[in-house]
Amino acid sequence: MAVLEIIGYFGALLVGLVLGLTGSGGSVLSVPILAYLFSYDEKTATAYSLFIVGVTALVGSYDVLKGKEASLSAVLSFGVPSVLGVILVRRVLLPLMPDVIFQLGDFEFSRRMLIFGLFSIMMLLSAYPMLVKKKISISYLRRKPKMNLLTIFGGFTLGCFVGLIGAGGGFLMVPALMLIMRMPIKKATATSLIIVFINCLAGFFLGDFFVMEMDWNFLFVFSAISLVGIFIGHALARKIDSQKLKKGFGYFILLVAVFVFIMEIILHKGV
Repeated sequence: MAVLEIIGYFGALLVGLVLGLTGSGGSVLSVPILAYLFSYDEKTATAYSLFIVGVTALVGSYDVLKGKEASLSAVLSFGVPSVLGVILVRRVLLPLMPDVIFQLGDFEFSRRMLIFGLFSIMMLLSAYPMLVKKKISISYLRRKPKMNLLTIFGGFTLGCFVGLIGAGGGFLMVPALMLIMRMPIKKATATSLIIVFINCLAGFFLGDFFVMEMDWNFLFVFSAISLVGIFIGHALARKIDSQKLKKGFGYFILLVAVFVFIMEIILHKGV
């Protein structure tokens, strides 16, 4: 086994560990690990990430479902359009997308550059709430949410984004649910976890499953290691200051985002 692969499996443990410690965020590490340590191309890395994130989110949502903390109405009104967006991208858009999207002289803007460029932006957006505390007024959250075009469009757009980058998008979904559905953060986080696992597994099994050949042994091993990380993270979470942890992880995400952007957009040295 190559050294990079060994590091990659430690990365799998880290994905679960972060999820167990912070309640989310591990998914932003899975795509870089799959792409740079296991040398998968952008289609495979994002597809495998959907499976891994979906399985880990499914396990993580057990307590949420058991405690009835999530809003099932939001899962339907926001989550269904989101799922449709994920499936549309994975089943239709990605298979039709050419390797080179456009060319200007000697410069080629590739599918990989688009996907990893968007991924680095998503990582920056994920890091922001970890580093900057921002409050939503209680009076706003008390207003009764309505099922409208904004809810449908917001869910669908976020689903398309999740489908492209192969990550759960929980850090984007939580503020979206708070702003659009007017949920308190605890309910938004619980609801987001359910939508994430539905999105990811639907995108994988109703999209990539039909157009790609899967390395199931690798997927099961990576996912199993991540699940071990979740349980370790849950145990450690009781002993560690979660706010300091999130801030430190936020800076780490920033570094990875800059690394991905430089490698893909500036140096064009994707593996």
